[in-house]
Amino acid sequence: MKKTIRFVLAAFVFFASVFSVSAQVRRPVTIKLASLVPENTPWGVGLNRLAGEWAAATNGEVKLQVYHGGIAGNEDDVLRKLRMNQIQAAVLSTVGLNLITNEVMTLSSPFLIRNNAELEEVLNKIRPDLEQRLNSEGFHTMAWSRAGWIKVFSKTPVFVPADLKRLKLGSPAEQPELAQVFKLMGYQMVSIHVNDILVAFNNGTIESIYNSPVMIGGLQIFGIAKNMASINIAPIMGGILMNQTAWRAIPAPYRPKLEELTRKLEKEMDGSIMRLENEAVTTMTKYGLVINTLSPEQEQLWYQDIGKAVPSLFGSAINRNLYERIETILKDFRGKQR
Repeated sequence: MKKTIRFVLAAFVFFASVFSVSAQVRRPVTIKLASLVPENTPWGVGLNRLAGEWAAATNGEVKLQVYHGGIAGNEDDVLRKLRMNQIQAAVLSTVGLNLITNEVMTLSSPFLIRNNAELEEVLNKIRPDLEQRLNSEGFHTMAWSRAGWIKVFSKTPVFVPADLKRLKLGSPAEQPELAQVFKLMGYQMVSIHVNDILVAFNNGTIESIYNSPVMIGGLQIFGIAKNMASINIAPIMGGILMNQTAWRAIPAPYRPKLEELTRKLEKEMDGSIMRLENEAVTTMTKYGLVINTLSPEQEQLWYQDIGKAVPSLFGSAINRNLYERIETILKDFRGKQR
C-alpha cells in the first residue's frame, strides 16, 4: 500500500513538473509586416535585416515576416487589414498615416517646413504628441521615416508661382489632400496615377508634376520634364505602425529592445534615403535635367502664395492647431539661426 502511494505521488510530481516546463514554453509570435517599397531598395534590405535582429533578440520568440512591394495591397487595403489583425504591422507613407489622423498630413503642408534642419527641430518637439494620437487610434508607433522632399518637375522652367500656375500640374492620385491644397492656391490640378505619368506628359495631359526625385528618376520622367525647381515643396513622411493587439501579444520584456532596433533602422534609413535622393538628382543632371535655382526673393514669393491660402486649408486637409504649433516652433528656430 505504501509503495502504491509513493508511486502515485512520484507520478504526480513528474507530470506536474512536465506541465510546468511546457507552460513556460511560449509559442512564437509572428508579426506580418506590409510594405509598398520593393525588396531591392534600402528600405527592403533594412526590413529584412530587422527581421533577423528581432529573431535574435527574442531567441526566436518573435518572428517578423515582411511582405515587400505592395503584395499586401495599397495603403487603404493595408490599413484595413491592420485594423482586422490580418497583418500586424505596416510601413505607411503620409497618405496612409493621414487616413488615421490628418495631423500627419500637416507635417507635409506645402512650404511650411523648408529643410532638413527644420524638419528635425519640428519632429523633436511634436513627435511624442503625434505618436500618442496614432496610438489612441489602436496602433503602436514603432518608428518614423523621412523619405526625402517633394520637388516640382516641369517641361518649362519654373521659378515663381505664376510660372507653375500656367502649367497643368500632375498630382499623384494617391494624395488627394495635397492636390486640394494646390487647387485652393489656384493651380491647374490633374490627378494622375504613377504608371500613367509618362504617357500624360507625352500627350499633353500634364506639363508639370510634383513628386520625389527618386520616383522621377526611377520612372525616367526627367527625359521629358527636364526642369526641377530647387525649392522644397514639402517633406515626405512615413512610419512603421503595429496594431495594439499584436503589440500586446509580444512578451513585455522584449518590447523595449524591439523598439530600440526599429528606431535604429529609422536613423539608418533617413541617411540612406537622403543619399539616394542626392544620387538621383546627380544622375538626372548628367542626362540633361536642369536645376532651376531660385533666389531668396523668388522663394519668398512661394511662401507668400501659400500664406494667402492657409486660412482656407484648415479642416479636412490640414489640422489647424498643429499647423499653428509648427509655425511657432519654426519662428523660434529661424530666429536662432539668424
